[in-house]
Amino acid sequence: MLVNQSLSNFSDISFQTAFIIYVIALILSLVYYGRVQGIVARRRALQADATAESSAKELVTVGGAGADVDTTAFAGSDGATDLPAGIGHATDAGVDKQALAADEAKADKWGGMTQSVIWLGIILHFTAIVLRGLATSRFPFGNLYEYVLMVTGITMVAASIAIQRKEWRTLWPWLLTPILVLMFYGGTKLYAESAPVVPALQSHWMPIHVSVVSTGASIGIVSGIASLLHMLRVWQPKGRESGFFGAIARPLPSAVKLDQLAYRTAVITLPVLGVGIVLGAIWAESAWGRFWGWDPKETVSFATWVLYAAYLHARATPMFRKAAPWINILALATMIFNLFFINMVVSGLHSYAGLN
Repeated sequence: MLVNQSLSNFSDISFQTAFIIYVIALILSLVYYGRVQGIVARRRALQADATAESSAKELVTVGGAGADVDTTAFAGSDGATDLPAGIGHATDAGVDKQALAADEAKADKWGGMTQSVIWLGIILHFTAIVLRGLATSRFPFGNLYEYVLMVTGITMVAASIAIQRKEWRTLWPWLLTPILVLMFYGGTKLYAESAPVVPALQSHWMPIHVSVVSTGASIGIVSGIASLLHMLRVWQPKGRESGFFGAIARPLPSAVKLDQLAYRTAVITLPVLGVGIVLGAIWAESAWGRFWGWDPKETVSFATWVLYAAYLHARATPMFRKAAPWINILALATMIFNLFFINMVVSGLHSYAGLN
C-alpha cells in the first residue's frame, strides 16, 4: 500500500498549525481569566459597600422614622463630617457599576475571541486527522501518535460542546493546558511516519473499536478535569476564597456546577467506554480466538470502566458522595496510565500499539 507523502506532509503542517492556534487560544483564555478574576473581586467589593451602606443607614435612623441624622457623631478632629462607607456616595457607586459593566463587556469579547480561535484550531486539528487517513488509505488509528491526535481532537470538540455558555469559559485554561501537553508529547516523542499498519491491525474492527474507545476516553478527560476543579472549589468555596489558590479559583464556577459537569460527562463516558471494550473483545475473539485474556491493556481498560461505574454509584449514594470526585480523578489517572505506561512499557498483546 503506497503512502501519499504530500498529504502526509500537509497533515503534519495542519497538526502543527492547530497546535499554534491552541497556544494562541490559551493566551486569550488566560487574559479572559485574569479579567474575570478582577471583575469578580470588584463585584464583591461593590456588594460589600452596598451592605455597609445599608447597615449605616439603619444605624443613623435608629432613632425612629424621620429622625434627624446627628452628623456630629461622625465628625473628625477638624470638624469635617466622615459618614460611614456608602452614605453620600451613591453617585460614586453608580459610576463604579457602569465601569464594571464596561469591563464585563470587554472581558466577554476576550471570551468570544477565545471560543472562535478554539473552533479554528479544531477545524485544523481534524484536517490533520483526515489528511493522515487519506495519506495512508486507512483510518488514522495505527499508532500512538495517531491515537493521541484523535483523542485530543475529540476532547476539544467535547469540551467545546459541554462549555458553550459564558459562565464556563473560565475552564478553557485548565482544559487547553493538558491538551497542549498531550499534543506536544504526541507530536515529538510519539510521532511516527505515515505507513501501513502491522498485519494484526489490518481488520475492519480497528476503526470501530478504536474510534469508540477514543471517544469515551476523550469525554472522560473532560469529566476528570471537572472533578479536579470541583475539589479545588470545595477547598476554596465561592465567595470565601483566600490566599494564592483562592485567587486562582475565584473565576471558576461553583463547586456544585463543576460537579454537575463532571457527572453529566461521566454518564456519557461509562457506556461509550463500555461499548468500546465489548467491541475490543469481539475483535480479540476473531483475531486471537478468545474474547478475554487479561492482557495488561484489557485489564487496565476494564479497571478504568469499573472506576467510572463506581464514581456514578458513589455520587448517587449519600454516604459516598464526598468520595465520588476522587474516584473520578482516579479513573482519569488510570486512563492516562493505560495510555502511556501500558502501551509503551509493559509487554503484552497490545504492545504493537506504539508502532505502525
